[in-house]
Amino acid sequence: METAFTPLLSLGGGLLIGVSTVLLMLSLGRVMGATGILNGILQPAGGQDFSWRAAILLGMMSGPVALGAIFGMPATIQVVSSAPMLVVSGLLVGVGVTYGGGCTSGHGICGNARLSARSIVATVTFMLATFITVFVLRHVVGV
Repeated sequence: METAFTPLLSLGGGLLIGVSTVLLMLSLGRVMGATGILNGILQPAGGQDFSWRAAILLGMMSGPVALGAIFGMPATIQVVSSAPMLVVSGLLVGVGVTYGGGCTSGHGICGNARLSARSIVATVTFMLATFITVFVLRHVVGV
Protein backbone atom coordinates (compact mmCIF):
# COMPACT_ATOMS: atom_id res chain seq x y z
CA MET A 1 0.00 0.00 0.00
CA GLU A 2 1.37 3.37 -1.00
CA THR A 3 0.41 6.62 0.69
CA ALA A 4 0.04 9.69 -1.52
CA PHE A 5 2.12 12.76 -0.62
CA THR A 6 -0.20 15.79 -0.78
CA PRO A 7 1.41 18.66 1.14
CA LEU A 8 -0.83 21.46 -0.16
CA LEU A 9 -4.07 19.58 0.39
CA SER A 10 -2.84 18.51 3.82
CA LEU A 11 -1.91 22.09 4.72
CA GLY A 12 -5.31 23.32 3.56
CA GLY A 13 -7.10 20.64 5.57
CA GLY A 14 -5.03 21.42 8.63
CA LEU A 15 -5.80 25.13 8.33
CA LEU A 16 -9.53 24.43 8.01
CA ILE A 17 -9.45 22.16 11.07
CA GLY A 18 -7.51 24.78 13.06
CA VAL A 19 -9.83 27.63 12.10
CA SER A 20 -12.96 25.59 12.84
CA THR A 21 -11.53 24.54 16.20
CA VAL A 22 -10.81 28.14 17.18
CA LEU A 23 -14.24 29.30 15.98
CA LEU A 24 -16.00 26.59 17.99
CA MET A 25 -14.05 27.54 21.11
CA LEU A 26 -14.71 31.26 20.61
CA SER A 27 -18.39 30.92 19.76
CA LEU A 28 -19.55 28.13 22.08
CA GLY A 29 -16.62 27.56 24.42
CA ARG A 30 -16.48 23.92 23.32
CA VAL A 31 -13.52 21.68 22.52
CA MET A 32 -13.65 20.07 19.09
CA GLY A 33 -13.19 16.35 19.61
CA ALA A 34 -14.84 14.17 16.99
CA THR A 35 -15.92 11.34 19.29
CA GLY A 36 -17.29 13.77 21.87
CA ILE A 37 -19.29 15.48 19.15
CA LEU A 38 -20.63 12.13 17.93
CA ASN A 39 -21.42 11.04 21.50
CA GLY A 40 -23.42 14.24 21.98
CA ILE A 41 -25.49 13.36 18.90
CA LEU A 42 -26.19 9.87 20.23
CA GLN A 43 -26.95 11.17 23.75
CA PRO A 44 -28.13 14.79 23.25
CA ALA A 45 -28.33 17.17 26.21
CA GLY A 46 -30.69 19.60 24.46
CA GLY A 47 -31.80 21.13 21.16
CA GLN A 48 -29.05 23.73 20.78
CA ASP A 49 -26.39 21.24 21.84
CA PHE A 50 -27.67 18.83 19.19
CA SER A 51 -27.74 21.51 16.47
CA TRP A 52 -24.08 22.52 16.49
CA ARG A 53 -22.98 18.90 16.75
CA ALA A 54 -25.18 17.91 13.79
CA ALA A 55 -23.82 20.84 11.76
CA ILE A 56 -20.22 19.76 12.38
CA LEU A 57 -20.94 16.11 11.52
CA LEU A 58 -22.80 17.17 8.36
CA GLY A 59 -19.81 19.28 7.38
CA MET A 60 -17.44 16.37 7.99
CA MET A 61 -19.50 14.19 5.67
CA SER A 62 -20.34 16.74 2.97
CA GLY A 63 -17.03 18.62 2.91
CA PRO A 64 -15.09 16.06 0.87
CA VAL A 65 -17.94 15.79 -1.64
CA ALA A 66 -18.15 19.58 -2.00
CA LEU A 67 -14.38 19.98 -2.42
CA GLY A 68 -14.36 17.16 -4.94
CA ALA A 69 -17.03 18.92 -6.96
CA ILE A 70 -15.23 22.28 -6.76
CA PHE A 71 -11.80 20.95 -7.72
CA GLY A 72 -12.94 18.18 -10.06
CA MET A 73 -11.57 15.43 -7.83
CA PRO A 74 -14.48 13.25 -6.74
CA ALA A 75 -14.32 11.88 -3.22
CA THR A 76 -13.67 8.17 -3.26
CA ILE A 77 -13.91 5.78 -0.37
CA GLN A 78 -12.01 2.53 -0.51
CA VAL A 79 -12.47 0.16 2.41
CA VAL A 80 -9.76 -2.49 2.31
CA SER A 81 -10.66 -4.25 5.58
CA SER A 82 -13.34 -6.82 6.25
CA ALA A 83 -16.52 -5.98 8.15
CA PRO A 84 -15.39 -7.93 11.26
CA MET A 85 -12.06 -6.04 11.25
CA LEU A 86 -13.93 -2.72 11.07
CA VAL A 87 -16.15 -3.72 14.01
CA VAL A 88 -13.18 -4.81 16.13
CA SER A 89 -11.29 -1.63 15.20
CA GLY A 90 -14.27 0.53 16.11
CA LEU A 91 -14.62 -1.17 19.47
CA LEU A 92 -10.90 -0.72 20.18
CA VAL A 93 -11.14 2.98 19.31
CA GLY A 94 -14.15 3.30 21.62
CA VAL A 95 -12.28 1.67 24.48
CA GLY A 96 -9.24 3.88 23.81
CA VAL A 97 -11.34 7.04 23.75
CA THR A 98 -13.01 6.07 27.01
CA TYR A 99 -9.79 5.26 28.87
CA GLY A 100 -7.82 8.06 27.21
CA GLY A 101 -10.33 10.71 28.22
CA GLY A 102 -10.88 11.86 24.64
CA CYS A 103 -9.99 11.20 21.04
CA THR A 104 -7.02 12.04 18.87
CA SER A 105 -8.64 15.22 17.58
CA GLY A 106 -9.60 16.48 21.02
CA HIS A 107 -6.20 15.78 22.56
CA GLY A 108 -4.06 16.31 19.46
CA ILE A 109 -5.55 19.60 18.34
CA CYS A 110 -7.21 21.26 21.31
CA GLY A 111 -5.33 19.76 24.25
CA ASN A 112 -1.89 20.27 22.77
CA ALA A 113 -2.76 23.86 21.84
CA ARG A 114 -3.58 24.45 25.52
CA LEU A 115 -0.29 22.74 26.51
CA SER A 116 -2.22 20.15 28.52
CA ALA A 117 0.25 17.59 29.89
CA ARG A 118 -2.44 14.90 29.74
CA SER A 119 -3.10 15.64 26.06
CA ILE A 120 0.59 15.68 25.18
CA VAL A 121 1.04 12.25 26.81
CA ALA A 122 -2.11 10.96 25.10
CA THR A 123 -0.96 12.23 21.69
CA VAL A 124 2.50 10.69 22.07
CA THR A 125 0.81 7.42 23.07
CA PHE A 126 -1.54 7.54 20.04
CA MET A 127 1.34 8.22 17.69
CA LEU A 128 3.58 5.48 19.11
CA ALA A 129 0.74 2.96 18.91
CA THR A 130 0.08 4.04 15.31
CA PHE A 131 3.74 3.74 14.29
CA ILE A 132 4.02 0.29 15.85
CA THR A 133 0.74 -0.91 14.32
CA VAL A 134 1.63 0.29 10.82
CA PHE A 135 5.12 -1.20 11.06
CA VAL A 136 3.83 -4.56 12.24
CA LEU A 137 1.01 -4.71 9.69
CA ARG A 138 3.07 -3.57 6.71
CA HIS A 139 6.48 -5.05 7.43
CA VAL A 140 5.87 -8.06 9.68
CA VAL A 141 2.42 -9.33 8.68
CA GLY A 142 2.58 -7.93 5.14
CA VAL A 143 -0.92 -6.50 4.86
